[in-house]
Amino acid sequence: MTARSALRRALLALAVVALSLWIALTTTPRLGLDLRGGTRIVLQTEDGPTTRADAAATDRALEVLRKRVDGLGVAEPSLARAGERRIVVELPGLRDPREAAEVIGRTAQLTFHAVTGEAGGPAGPAGADGKRVLADPDAPGRFLALSAPALTGDGVENAEAVLDTANGRGWTVDLSFRDGAADGWARLTGDAACAQPADPARRVAIVLDDRIVSAPGMQAGVPCGAGIGGGSAQITGGFSAQEARDLAALVQGGALPVPVTMVEQSTVGPTLGAEAIRASALAAAIGLACTGLFVMVVYRLLGVLATVALLLYGLISYAAVVALGATLTLPGLAGFVLAVGIAVDANVLVFERAREEYAALGRAAGRDLRRPVTAAFGKVWSAVADSHVTTLLAAGLLFAFATGPVKGFGVTLAIGVVTSVLTAMVITRLLADAALRLPAVRRRPELTGIASPGRLRTRLSRRAPRVMAHRRRWLTGCAGLLLVALAGIGVRGVEFGVEFTGGRVVQYAAERPVDADAARTAIAAAGFPDAVVQTTGDGDSDVSVRVRETGDDEQRDIREALTGVAGPVTVERDDLIGPSLGGELRTHALLALGLAVAAQLLYLTVRFRWTYAAAAVAAMTQDVLLVVGLFAWLGKPFDSVFLAALLTVVGYSVNDSVVVLDRLRELRRRGGGVPLADLADRAVAQTLPRTVNTGMGALFVLVALAVLGGDSLTDFSVALLAGVVLGMASTVFTAMPLAVVLEARHPAPAPTAPRRRAGAVV
Repeated sequence: MTARSALRRALLALAVVALSLWIALTTTPRLGLDLRGGTRIVLQTEDGPTTRADAAATDRALEVLRKRVDGLGVAEPSLARAGERRIVVELPGLRDPREAAEVIGRTAQLTFHAVTGEAGGPAGPAGADGKRVLADPDAPGRFLALSAPALTGDGVENAEAVLDTANGRGWTVDLSFRDGAADGWARLTGDAACAQPADPARRVAIVLDDRIVSAPGMQAGVPCGAGIGGGSAQITGGFSAQEARDLAALVQGGALPVPVTMVEQSTVGPTLGAEAIRASALAAAIGLACTGLFVMVVYRLLGVLATVALLLYGLISYAAVVALGATLTLPGLAGFVLAVGIAVDANVLVFERAREEYAALGRAAGRDLRRPVTAAFGKVWSAVADSHVTTLLAAGLLFAFATGPVKGFGVTLAIGVVTSVLTAMVITRLLADAALRLPAVRRRPELTGIASPGRLRTRLSRRAPRVMAHRRRWLTGCAGLLLVALAGIGVRGVEFGVEFTGGRVVQYAAERPVDADAARTAIAAAGFPDAVVQTTGDGDSDVSVRVRETGDDEQRDIREALTGVAGPVTVERDDLIGPSLGGELRTHALLALGLAVAAQLLYLTVRFRWTYAAAAVAAMTQDVLLVVGLFAWLGKPFDSVFLAALLTVVGYSVNDSVVVLDRLRELRRRGGGVPLADLADRAVAQTLPRTVNTGMGALFVLVALAVLGGDSLTDFSVALLAGVVLGMASTVFTAMPLAVVLEARHPAPAPTAPRRRAGAVV
């Protein structure tokens, strides 16, 4: 690296770090509802009798809902269209989703009618002439005959909930009309004022969604013919404060252009969100500290520099998430922490290759320690690029097919991958180049960590593994493990989570420990024998109940049954998924996994021979099936967070295989007639230290997440722990033996001699 290029890289790195620090100190992160608490509702527009739920109608419905939500008084609400027919509503701090769903999901057709007389009932829909019969709100069992609508809610300019203490009416909704509607209101009330005092025709009916909410009679002071001027009206009806505010929000927002149905609802309490942040931050801190300590012990001075680069990686990644306005979710935090393992991987690749280059240069390396490090950076670039692209493919599929918080996992994972390349290939390189120029370091090369090959590499040099000599035996053993996993899937079955089946999961917090069997018996006695009941938390004081029924009445019955055995309980989390959305998400999940396999195969086929690509993808598919089989045997659910873990296993497994296959390709180019099986063993031996050290870095982080990340991340961490261990094993015992077998059956053309340029193999 020339002095000029080093200066350019240093200025670039300094600018990026300074900008990241400024963003981190001046910008507040956007937290998802699973971290700050609140309610998330997904609505789907439906075709009406005379309307079609296309994108334009959904946009109009979105604006109506925005006005209604503003009327609810929720701080910092978020509404956005998702696809052509879905609207996502996020209401921070709102703990009762039933009220929100009742207000924002109603069609809210507001009309004003003249009362033509009393009717014998029953109530019915409007006829062809617009006339209808509806129940009188002031007299149960009595019905009023109404004229066709004289006014609609479109004429209302403003609606406000008001406490009328002067007239003793309690909470009312005061309306103000636009100019044309104000004249219509005056005519309607003027005609009613001409009727006799006892005549029902002296009343005006205010109807909301085929229900009379108020039918006031005209007072004696209202002039016949002239009516109520000033363009104002008041809806009374003995409302509570909340009922008045909800009605005002409905009227103010206006009517929805198309009907909507709720397909998803999720509510998280603020306490649970704060606990998730604390647990994830603690897991991240401990995982980073252990990873940094491990890297420093193994690689000494270069390990210290890599740890500094790792801290800068955390700063840059966080600043990128904040600057892009991405919502930071609980799975997103997990993705951020997990990407630490990817950042370590690039550094470990460089340092292990630097050890090889140092040994190859011999005494010449001692005179200029920068030579082996510079050569290492040049030679690992191909492996770093390939391994990071495969992980980016998995992150992209997560973003494309996941919903809600799991999208945040895909975003933070992608940002972490890109930032990893920057910190490892630019910042670590700059720090290493500057440190290796120091005379004190040049006099004592053992301080750098590259002068010694390391214990594992030393042992491998004394007794190289002969894995390929027994490749068929290893492949048979892997096939046996795969059969065990498939047996678990077939015998126990895959338990899809509520996201993929539809239903409702509510997490309750009790004041004292809860006996799971007693809770299960009480809930079954309440009419829910198929409910899945689990106790979690400290001292089993949290109860999770999963049922197929999604109604609020059923949830009230379950809560009462729990109260009988556990005392007062509070709702910490409430997730509801409609059956249609559950089936759609399940299809998307399977499609995402299929596309992940296809995308990895396509990319690797372009970068390697198809035989190498098939071997790597076969090992990755094996890892995925083994993790799914493990969860099937353990009876753990397959939910959206588990999908995120599986797609990450896809990226990690291929990442690991790519590094070894890349080394095998390099050895074949200069193999000089050495049998492929021997080259494969040599490639495994040369890259095994990197595989082990990278895996250890990831395991520290994942163990911290599993132990400290809370119930929400336990299954996620367990899946990834299994995936990392299986990924390391499958590279050696599945991918490489299978590549040798395929190459023996479909040999490659004779390799050409490599061209050397600036120390890099091309």
